Amino acid sequence: MGYWANIREVLRHSYVALSPLLPLMGQLLGEAKGLWIGTALACAVIIAALLRKQRLALSPPPQTAQSLNSALEHAISERALTHKNSLCLALQLDDLTTIKDIHGVAGAETVCAQAMANIAGVLRDVDTAQASDDGPIIVVIGSDPRLDLEAALQIANRIQTAIAQPYLVDNATVLCSASIGFALLSRVSTQTPQAYQSAALAALMDAKRQGPGAVRAYSPELTIPTKHQMSRNAQVFDALESGAITAWFQPQVRIATGEISGFEALARWHHPNSGLIPPSDFLPTLENAGLMERLNERMLRASFCALKDWDQQGFNIPHVSVNFASDDLRNPKLVERIEWELDRQDLSADRLCVEVLETVMAGSGDDIIHRNLARLSDIGCLLDLDDFGTGHASIAAIRRFGIDRLKIDRSFITKVDSEAAQSKMVRAIISMANELGIEALAEGVETLSEHAKLAQIGCHHVQGFGLAKPMPLEETHAWIRAHKTKVTNVQSLTQRFA
Repeated sequence: MGYWANIREVLRHSYVALSPLLPLMGQLLGEAKGLWIGTALACAVIIAALLRKQRLALSPPPQTAQSLNSALEHAISERALTHKNSLCLALQLDDLTTIKDIHGVAGAETVCAQAMANIAGVLRDVDTAQASDDGPIIVVIGSDPRLDLEAALQIANRIQTAIAQPYLVDNATVLCSASIGFALLSRVSTQTPQAYQSAALAALMDAKRQGPGAVRAYSPELTIPTKHQMSRNAQVFDALESGAITAWFQPQVRIATGEISGFEALARWHHPNSGLIPPSDFLPTLENAGLMERLNERMLRASFCALKDWDQQGFNIPHVSVNFASDDLRNPKLVERIEWELDRQDLSADRLCVEVLETVMAGSGDDIIHRNLARLSDIGCLLDLDDFGTGHASIAAIRRFGIDRLKIDRSFITKVDSEAAQSKMVRAIISMANELGIEALAEGVETLSEHAKLAQIGCHHVQGFGLAKPMPLEETHAWIRAHKTKVTNVQSLTQRFA
């Protein structure tokens, strides 16, 4: 049924619903006059009620890609003729992945539909909005001589307020925020629809790097993604949203006993056509788009599910290590989110090991990052200082944040068995760790000879391809059983010879 057909249907129902009341109106106001006034009032009341109740049904259909392109072209043409400014906004719901995980795809679609209706409610007839399945929502504000930076910020804030309204999904109230990037046409050097929209997308990427709910304006200093980059970005975004980027797990082993001391969760993307995509090909894209926090949420949830799975299998896996980027640690609600997830899975805080790059700890003067690290340590989470030796973390910082383990960067581990300088450096790091009362883990161990040398100089844990490559959760079962059998056999032989 079309838009105007819906209107006619509402009018028909309005008359039918209130027709019994019309004689009473006639008695009060006179037959003819009462009939017309009563009908008009009745229609107005019913239309208002149905518009509130069935807003989506009476709203114009969502804008198509063609109408969006037409709106962009029209804005550029108007600018050339009248010098009127226009505005293009790109926005993305910050919490959509979490909503999808908790309420399913249908719940996320409900929120998106309601959000689009809320956005439509604050736009004019000359404005255009388009929602794509996986990408951001694009809004084009029609030409207006009053459009400047201040007006653009007010429009962005008005849209954010509309999106922030509570949503009802599965009888539960869901709250959502949005990150927005916008571009004033007057600030875009290349006056084409693609360049105009790309400028808004570049501003959105900048906004997402600042954290949830941020608003950023386009400036010439921002890099506009090329068409190829936009296509590649769309593939990465789709892989993240669809669950194609998943957590794989690489074991860590205590050298002294051979026992599994934990697993590290690592992001892997298995492309249907290209096979396994290396992290170096998609992590920078997610980082530039400000989506590392969303990836972290998925990795965290997958890690906790893995711990529950291993517990059910009877495996004694102490903890899982998860990498946290600076964007993750800059979230003021990070600790609350982790506590909620731990409580939901009925896991103690020491089952999570937070891995932080040494460069993040040493190079950040952000109080939120420092506060989050301190709070994570306080609630009982373990802290690993990753890639140790590549940054400038001080001993005072190691003590201040309660670091539990130093992860020695693989650049120091390579040829540790044959290069005296490498061996001395690693020995010095391990000695320092011992003096501080913490442990050391060697990353990137690839040969038995390196493993043996690390055991000789007193390293506590090892991790690397020489032990096992990262693997999907379902493959960890067989590896854990095989490793436990191997350790048991070695212990039995040792006791026999002793």
